[in-house]
Amino acid sequence: MTVIVAIPVLVIIASLSQPFSSTWQHLADTVLIDYISNSLLLMVGVGFGTLILGVSAAWLTAMCDFPGRKILSWAFLLPMAMPAYIIAYTYTGILDFAGPIQSTLRTTFDWGYGDYYFPQVRSLGGAICMLSLVLYPYVYMLVRIAFLEQSTAVLEASRNLGKKSWQTFFSVAIPMSRPAIVAGVSLALMETLADYGTVAYFGVSAFTTGIFRTWYGLGELTTAAQLCAFLLLFVFALIMAERWSRQRLRFHHHSANKKLVRMQLKGWHAYTALLTGCFIVGLGFVIPATQLVIWASSRWQENLNGAFLSLLLNSFSLAAIAAICCVVVATFLAYTKRVFNSRLELGAVGIASLGYAVPGTVIAVGVLIPVAWLDNKIDFLSRAWFDIPTGLLLSGTIGILVFAYVVRFLSVSLNTVESGLSAIKPSIDESARSLGAGPGQVLKRVHLPILRSSLLTAALLVFVDVLKELPTTLILRPFNFNTLAVRTYELASDERLVDAALPALAIIVIGLLPVLLITKSILNERASHE
Repeated sequence: MTVIVAIPVLVIIASLSQPFSSTWQHLADTVLIDYISNSLLLMVGVGFGTLILGVSAAWLTAMCDFPGRKILSWAFLLPMAMPAYIIAYTYTGILDFAGPIQSTLRTTFDWGYGDYYFPQVRSLGGAICMLSLVLYPYVYMLVRIAFLEQSTAVLEASRNLGKKSWQTFFSVAIPMSRPAIVAGVSLALMETLADYGTVAYFGVSAFTTGIFRTWYGLGELTTAAQLCAFLLLFVFALIMAERWSRQRLRFHHHSANKKLVRMQLKGWHAYTALLTGCFIVGLGFVIPATQLVIWASSRWQENLNGAFLSLLLNSFSLAAIAAICCVVVATFLAYTKRVFNSRLELGAVGIASLGYAVPGTVIAVGVLIPVAWLDNKIDFLSRAWFDIPTGLLLSGTIGILVFAYVVRFLSVSLNTVESGLSAIKPSIDESARSLGAGPGQVLKRVHLPILRSSLLTAALLVFVDVLKELPTTLILRPFNFNTLAVRTYELASDERLVDAALPALAIIVIGLLPVLLITKSILNERASHE
């Protein structure tokens, strides 16, 4: 099973053994340097942005106490429900020449076109800002936990030695949390490399946009796969950095540790902390969500029709099927690993869990190549043996799209199921086996009832991820089959931002469900921390 899941990535890697065409040479002479440089600049900019926003938010809510801290603790997670391409569309409508801000400036000061300077939102800098605003929660979650788990004695010792709070932050807290910071930034950068909607809408020439142009514009699937292989180099480098940081991520709990005493912020310090938190949450969620509500409410009677309900049905059914498949496969792999626990099973599960780090564009191309080859073979054999053309039996079907989703999001469900299984003591398995139950019966009668909550959580996380997924759906969807994400992208690409608001708002509302789950987890602090 893991071999099947790994096929798309293996196909992409194998494409490097194919001869490079004249199209590749053309790309190398013209735009390849732009793809590399813009992707690197995106990574540097988003890495710096998520680092500043995520660490600042984590420090304020974990180590400081001020009015509104508890509300901000969960509010900082809200941008996770806002896909990057949706916030890009929204801020374009707000900040563009015809948007409310520039229109107000021209009306107030009687300015005309060219009389004033306004930053261009559709730019590389704009893409960096949009991605940073929605991806900083990855850093926030991990670093906040790291701050809470730091030894109180070490922090107090730093203060007793005469260091001020900001000196303790930079010289003690940050170095101790470095593994968590690296892991969080690495996850944010993986999402940056996987993004297509934002960079395509802003006209940034990155690897994902280049892959689409090569496939759809030039009709060169092999060259597109080779571009995917180069993109994987960036991804694998981030995976290694994240794995390295996770190996060094160690939290030691000491009973002698004192209860965590947060720094009491008063006066202008408290107001500054509160305003800073509200500013971050406002930019990342409140402002774009409010604008979408305004747009959607202005035309809800026109847009809330049968076509929209069809989009909901398509999106929900597709996400539900993918979620069920992911949970079934994840349960099989996790339980196999638990029963046998050999290097083979450990390696197989590790390979299967790599899909989430691979961009959806890469997986889609990796699925498309072998499926197209298989379709052509079936058609050739059918013509040769029966003189009947079969056409495309697999390409452009729901089944292939669901398979790509399973490859992409299997690790999400796998991690959740493994976490649930780890909480079940091995002695329970041994007791059931001693009573004559086989591995299948133990799973069915013992583990599945206990894992009900974990399985539902895993299914929900995959469901929402599939609902928001754009590049995989764009490439592999059947003809005349739209989802909320695809329709939002199409309408925004046609500059129909007001019409795109309703499907975008539906994605965000549904995306709040896993955020609530994560919020419950991240706010479940130890009693000694409060």
